[in-house]
Amino acid sequence: MMKVWTKSNSRIKIGLGLIGLVLVLSLVGFLSLRALQGRGLGLRSLPRNIISAVRAVNDRQTVSQYNQGKFTNVIFLHHSTGENLILQGGVRELFTKAGYDFWDHGYNPQGLRDPTGKYTGYSYIVPRDNTDPDGMARIFSQRVYDIPINTLSGLLQHEVIIIKSCFAPANNIKSDGQLETYKSWYLGVRDTMDRYPDKTFVIVTSPPLNPAETNSEEATRARAFADWLKSEEFLSGHPNIFTFDLFGNLAEENPAATDFNMLRQTYRNGGDSHPNQLANETIGPVLVDFVTEAIGGQEAGVSLEIR
Repeated sequence: MMKVWTKSNSRIKIGLGLIGLVLVLSLVGFLSLRALQGRGLGLRSLPRNIISAVRAVNDRQTVSQYNQGKFTNVIFLHHSTGENLILQGGVRELFTKAGYDFWDHGYNPQGLRDPTGKYTGYSYIVPRDNTDPDGMARIFSQRVYDIPINTLSGLLQHEVIIIKSCFAPANNIKSDGQLETYKSWYLGVRDTMDRYPDKTFVIVTSPPLNPAETNSEEATRARAFADWLKSEEFLSGHPNIFTFDLFGNLAEENPAATDFNMLRQTYRNGGDSHPNQLANETIGPVLVDFVTEAIGGQEAGVSLEIR
């Protein structure tokens, strides 16, 4: 009887030990991935993030084989506005026609799409799925590794990196102090971009907000932020950084209009701040032309006119 009890007790201890080991390894894995990604990863997203990291590492040779040393491997980090611009503005098709391989990365659950428009089944694990100004600052402060185990390392696999912050947080600027904070975050982003002169970076300003979702004071600050990102103050002396002024292309320009510095009436549907199909069809070709000219200008050492 005593012998049977001892064996059972031993099995229980072994089982508990194995469970404890699994929990410890899981915790170590979580903390390691959190350290690689920066703050902001939660337990709920851990399994998906681990799978994405493994798949991204396994796929790195496929991604890098598109690098031909001619800035033809392009990626666009975006959310919903960028998604609509790509689909309705024919961005992927236009890049392909011009001889470029266009990848794009939306929200983490959808992740990365390849040049054919097919989802790869993984993401570059954007911390908290945040591409707001503070999110961009976090991404561009990440440590860079030879394998794509965080967002910045994934983006840097490509030769041309296009980024755009979400419109609502980027343009709901409540105070001058908040505007200065946004500028400081993007100065940090620029510092990181400066360390990679062999890459082309294109910052896309956030589109203006619908009058239903902003006011004149916030819209004025949003315009000031977009103007600063395309200014000589921000761009001069940084030959591999370019700014496409999506805000300026879509905002009402008449100072006497009640929607001055807000999403132009012809480019909006109801109270939604997402630019409509007409806006995307209009801007898509302009964006592609801008990026291709930026690449050519960088190679030739010629400055590019802001659009």
